[in-house]
Amino acid sequence: MSVTTPFGPLFKNWLRLSGSILVVCFVCTCKSTQTQDSSAVYKDTPFWQEYHEAYPISANPEENEVRSIAVDKAQNVWVATASGIFIKKANEANWTSMLNGESKGPAFSVAADTTTNDVWLGNWDGIYRYKNATLEKITGVTGPISAICIAKEGVYALGPNGIWLFNGQTFSKPQATKEGYQLPRSIRDVISDNEGGLWIASDVGLYHTSPKATQFYRNKEYVISGYIKGIALDSNQNLWAGGLGGVSVLKKELKLREITPKQGLPTVFVTCVENAPDGKLWIGTEQGVVRYPPYGNPPDSTYSMLFSRRWLLDDHVNDIAFDNAGNAWVATPKGVSAIKKRQITLAQKNDFFMDVLMKRHIRAPWIAGQCHLRIAGDITSWQPEDDDNDGEYTGNYLAMESFRYAATKNPVAKENARKAFGFLKQLQEVTDTEGFFARTIVPSSWSFVHDGNRAFTARQLADEQVKEPRFKPVEIRWRKSKDGKWLWKGDTSSDEMCGHIFGYFFYYELVADEAERVIIRKHVSRIVDYLIKHNFNFIDIDGKPTRWSVWSPEQLNRDPEWAPDQSQNSMEMLAFLKFAHHITKDEKYQKQYLRLIKEEHYLDNMAQVPNQNRAWFIYFDTMLQAYLYPILLKCETDPEKLAFYQKHIDDWFLKRKDDHNPLINFIYCYSRQKQAAITNSVDFLKDTPLDLVDWHIDHTKREDIQLVRSIVLDEQQVSKLPPASIRKTVRWDKNPWDAKGGDPQVEREPVFWLLPYWMGRYLNMIQ
Repeated sequence: MSVTTPFGPLFKNWLRLSGSILVVCFVCTCKSTQTQDSSAVYKDTPFWQEYHEAYPISANPEENEVRSIAVDKAQNVWVATASGIFIKKANEANWTSMLNGESKGPAFSVAADTTTNDVWLGNWDGIYRYKNATLEKITGVTGPISAICIAKEGVYALGPNGIWLFNGQTFSKPQATKEGYQLPRSIRDVISDNEGGLWIASDVGLYHTSPKATQFYRNKEYVISGYIKGIALDSNQNLWAGGLGGVSVLKKELKLREITPKQGLPTVFVTCVENAPDGKLWIGTEQGVVRYPPYGNPPDSTYSMLFSRRWLLDDHVNDIAFDNAGNAWVATPKGVSAIKKRQITLAQKNDFFMDVLMKRHIRAPWIAGQCHLRIAGDITSWQPEDDDNDGEYTGNYLAMESFRYAATKNPVAKENARKAFGFLKQLQEVTDTEGFFARTIVPSSWSFVHDGNRAFTARQLADEQVKEPRFKPVEIRWRKSKDGKWLWKGDTSSDEMCGHIFGYFFYYELVADEAERVIIRKHVSRIVDYLIKHNFNFIDIDGKPTRWSVWSPEQLNRDPEWAPDQSQNSMEMLAFLKFAHHITKDEKYQKQYLRLIKEEHYLDNMAQVPNQNRAWFIYFDTMLQAYLYPILLKCETDPEKLAFYQKHIDDWFLKRKDDHNPLINFIYCYSRQKQAAITNSVDFLKDTPLDLVDWHIDHTKREDIQLVRSIVLDEQQVSKLPPASIRKTVRWDKNPWDAKGGDPQVEREPVFWLLPYWMGRYLNMIQ
């Protein structure tokens, strides 16, 4: 059975190539004219990057039902499953059954004695010891054995039939039980109190037993409930007892605090508690794992959560163990998940993402986009696919390479930017029109594309028109290029136009030499002239505006069905015209720009962007606005209009600060020549997982948050912004507050991370 991590081998190979923690990067020769403020600068230093490796036991569901887990001195991983005991040797991926024949059956507990290198195995028929590569059954107990504890005074074995202490040769009843003390039979966990006694978790309360006395705690002044599943001592010798309801933290007989969904638990069903080598307490639940500092720090301010298939084979956590490196090995009903960590820098993370980008996310002729996974979650099954927004996201990639070149003068970045611009230019040329450009292209040999050509019946058209009067039936979306090499997709949207212009702006400003600027001017003029010719609508090959690319005052100002787009689209057209005038100095663009402001009130329309009716707001609009601000603030020279744009972006940024969106943050910093929000930008860059598979994320199962209908009225969202590690794989047009979503048959391109990273580098805010 091989490791089924979506990126483990690639990450390991990359780590080997990267060598030490700090790697050589290109020398930064930043050209930003921004005023330096040391308080708004992040010095790139190593941080802990977590990643997941999956180790299912086999295809047998019973064998995958892992109940207990331990790591021995040699770093071998042992598990007790519903079908027996298994071992995975260090640096191997496959599992070996350790009990066969008559002994094979349900197992319940494993424990590793790191002082002797013995491993103890609690089985249905008793207890076994693995010592000096030999497995032997130890006498003196009555199976089954459901819990094992290794203490200074010896090894304890517990089960529904009693408790026994190992004397070096065999097991016998400890002194306390010989004297008649009653103990529960529903043993769920046991630990030493480090003073010769035991703490025992059971379905009927928390027990403490020692040679002196046995006490139980099940009332609410001691524990949240009497159903206790897991216990651990923190570094301050406080006892953490978790079970139904949450976790109770006790010191002797005093309950110090409770940890419930109010303090960050995703559910009241706690399954285990383990103390990690770094002192954090890992709390396993039926909805993932949560990490807290030892008692003494406010747990609700510093906890972190992991759940979903990105991190765990199953969200139901049964047990947790740690190896010498501090990696967590998590037992689930579907196998073992290793949550590992490695110190890296943002520069190293950039190298990793650039490697992934070039291997799986650049397709001919130079398109940056997501890839399809034929087998969900398996990146070895990847294949390229088309996307409606290939142009927009390649525009983002073009901007990223432009900032990378501006920050480093790396000739590879310049060449990549040239290729990306070439693709975007080809999208216009392939249509064989005066100025219209395609959404995307694919080789004509492809047998499958999204949104294939189709026909509409009269009844279907009537149905669609009632649902949306603006609906445009597009029966032929894909056409073959004249040279027969490509299929190109029409009905190009307004977001594609915004993404193109965004990329062109930074390519022109940061990369292009004069010869290349001549080409950019001609290309942009061709598109904007085409818009002017058609009264600011983007006319498809059928002679009609595309469904979304409508900027004409006839629609925006005089058709009530276009009221939802009036402010946004007015802003877009002003930016297109202003950019064309900025690079060409042709007054016809300035003339049209001023006409739309004076006669058609496009600036007044734009002023309403912050006041957009909630029913019409989608998060995508936020990013389209972000694309346009650098153009409007850089290209406008009139003091009055510039002041309007400056106030507009300031108000906009204030509303968006809680999104902790590093692309928004750095676009604002670039546009206003200010430094802001560096902390949450870097937090995002650090916390973003290396795994880019768009695993399904469902926050609706969590009890620690509320489901709300803001910021987008018609979407279910969460009341607390999820960190990058537990949200859907990011695309910035997607709402970061989304309650659930994801498609594990997609791996997203890492440009969403690379673009803000290189903007931060260029702005000297990341050094």
